[in-house]
Amino acid sequence: MAEIKDPENTIIMETSKGKVVIQLLPDVAPGHVARVKELTREGAYDGVVFHRVIEDFMAQTGDVQYGKTGGKDFNPARAGMGGSEKPDLKAEFSNMSHVRGTCSMARSQMPNSANSQFFICFTDAPWLNKQYSVWGQVIEGMDNIDKIKRGEPVKDPDTIVSMKVAADA
Repeated sequence: MAEIKDPENTIIMETSKGKVVIQLLPDVAPGHVARVKELTREGAYDGVVFHRVIEDFMAQTGDVQYGKTGGKDFNPARAGMGGSEKPDLKAEFSNMSHVRGTCSMARSQMPNSANSQFFICFTDAPWLNKQYSVWGQVIEGMDNIDKIKRGEPVKDPDTIVSMKVAADA
């Protein structure tokens, strides 16, 4: 396993394809890191599907409202349209590049609309730079992200089985 230097700022995500370790970037996007950790600690991401997965681009997940299998509002047809009950976040755009393994918040056309959904880049996506809030980087398990089923929407999607802050694991 990757060496975890800062357990409070590391996420261990178990997917239906295997383990993924994400180094959080609190110096880059403190509000987004705080939100991801808050939702992780609440168990909100456990059971959430990867609802939009585009070859040579990214895997999107994090709809804790409509995308959480077993959740009261789970609706595969609406996965990707929801968020959490928490307020949307103010954009924290930075000079961080969207490269392979970058974790960044999904949002609508409105810059300050990120909430719970996020994506992980399969490849470099420079056109996203300075337009989406980068909050983490995969440091182990990109091979497992690469195995996630593709689709828009995904039929029989892969899921986040569990997501934990390493300090709590």
